[in-house]
Amino acid sequence: MNMTHYMQLLADNQPWNLLIFMAIPVVLAETLAITELYILFTRRFHGFMWGLNRFAGTAVGVYFIGIIAYLMTSAVIPITKAGEWRTVIDIVAVGSYLIGGLPLIWIALQEFGLVNKNLNQENKLKIHAICVALFLVIGHIAMISGMLDPGLLGYQGAAHSMETPIPTSHAH
Repeated sequence: MNMTHYMQLLADNQPWNLLIFMAIPVVLAETLAITELYILFTRRFHGFMWGLNRFAGTAVGVYFIGIIAYLMTSAVIPITKAGEWRTVIDIVAVGSYLIGGLPLIWIALQEFGLVNKNLNQENKLKIHAICVALFLVIGHIAMISGMLDPGLLGYQGAAHSMETPIPTSHAH
């Protein structure tokens, strides 16, 4: 079976790429989602859960700025220039992973007071919830399409091809 660049990224440089590109952002986003539900139900805009929610939202948004910048320059642009996308499945997987970070970046911008300044706390909470929902939907599209075999749409690369490796982080 062939792999999308998304799946190859997660499989390469074990365990670092899996931690950097999946575990850290997902743990932060899930923390954000869980604390978001708590705040939606309790309307407690103070205390530990509120602080944890603000931290997770800010951290994951800033983190995704770094991920998007890194992957655009080291993977998306070079793969596009070389014409080495592995069918539309590959494009959807990588594209939705990157696009999925945008709602989280919006949450961070809101937490920093750079957007939605004139909204009251209730409306800011609604924006937060919408952004979390968008991330979850888009993120699942990325994961599902990333696990598909691009050969389903005609990609002819060798099984587990390394012809266009996504650069790996060399964390020590």
